Amino acid sequence: MTLSFELDPAVSPALRDDVLTLWADVSNAGGSVGFVPPVTADEIRPELVKHLVAMAEGRTRLLVGRDGTGAVAATAFLTYNTHPLMRHWVWLYTVMVHPRHQGKGYGRDLLEAAADAARALEGIEAVRLTCRGGLGLERFYGSCGYKEVGRIPEAIRVASGDDRDEIFMLLPLA
Repeated sequence: MTLSFELDPAVSPALRDDVLTLWADVSNAGGSVGFVPPVTADEIRPELVKHLVAMAEGRTRLLVGRDGTGAVAATAFLTYNTHPLMRHWVWLYTVMVHPRHQGKGYGRDLLEAAADAARALEGIEAVRLTCRGGLGLERFYGSCGYKEVGRIPEAIRVASGDDRDEIFMLLPLA
């Protein structure tokens, strides 16, 4: 079974709730998507609202992957860079695959769909993302074509005494 991807789906209350649930499930399974477990949907909701506002303002695009049952199984947000000298690349944020789908290649599929979506955007030549060190994420992204282009040591404080590097990754689209 593969995922079916949709860029810019209509945001209904059901989709909003599905993305919120996905985000909580990924976070609570140890996913590196801005929170440390345990976390509730109510704690995540303000971050999702920020993404939804950016979508409404045309600054962010939502990519949704649905499994064979139609359930939201994966998401990523593509955000335009607003700096006038950096508008030729987009940020990829909140890259998530539901824990029940881990190990099926869906993460790779999601990144490929995100790259395809970025290629379709006028003037976009690259995708940038950051990831949390200490989890091997940079190896995964590297295997999908991303190159490490920078690292800030101990920039992310997961817990007292547990600081992780913030790793910057770039995928040229040409």
